[in-house]
Amino acid sequence: MSEEKKIKSEEKEMKKGIYRHYKGGEYKILNEVKNSENQEEMVVYQDLNDESKIWVRPKKMFLEDVDVAGNKNPRFEFIKENDDDSFENKYLRALADYQNLLRQSLKDREEFVKYALTNFLEDILPVYDHLKMSLNGLKDDDHKNPWVEGVKYVLKQFKDVLESHGIEEIKTVGEKFDHETMEALDGQGEKVKQEVTAGYKLKGKVIRHAKVIVE
Repeated sequence: MSEEKKIKSEEKEMKKGIYRHYKGGEYKILNEVKNSENQEEMVVYQDLNDESKIWVRPKKMFLEDVDVAGNKNPRFEFIKENDDDSFENKYLRALADYQNLLRQSLKDREEFVKYALTNFLEDILPVYDHLKMSLNGLKDDDHKNPWVEGVKYVLKQFKDVLESHGIEEIKTVGEKFDHETMEALDGQGEKVKQEVTAGYKLKGKVIRHAKVIVE
């Protein structure tokens, strides 16, 4: 292999880390760059004894051998990886990345479940509302009817299931009108007189505004 090809091969395999100059100083590789004028590869390195000193040298020169007392020695001899590239730090970074991945996966799953649940609620809540409306206007004697008792039981089951999934019904009648959770269909004032359509929250976020009449 020619000397030129050997140098090119070495340049490709240059390690990032700490190097010792043949005169004794130690330096940390910061980056590899190119000269904008001639595209020559350069090495940017920092003096570990005085970190304010940043140097730039042609990569070919950085990696070449020099004659010291008749012997060929590397101008800069590789000593070790950067402290932040140690096995322990690599492990900690990998662990942190893994934990971040788990958190992101959990967040993505929660978002998916929440989205799927929202779509499901758009279909099921009207059924729940119609069941509640079926009891409106009943006389006192009607409430003793077995059929009515059955509907009330089903409504209770509905409510328990919805609450177990973080779904709560927005309180309206007698409450102060809230622009964040309600939509006024008629009337003037700040107090809710009548609820036309129930509103709901999913884990504190409004998924359907309550439609009300105010006074």
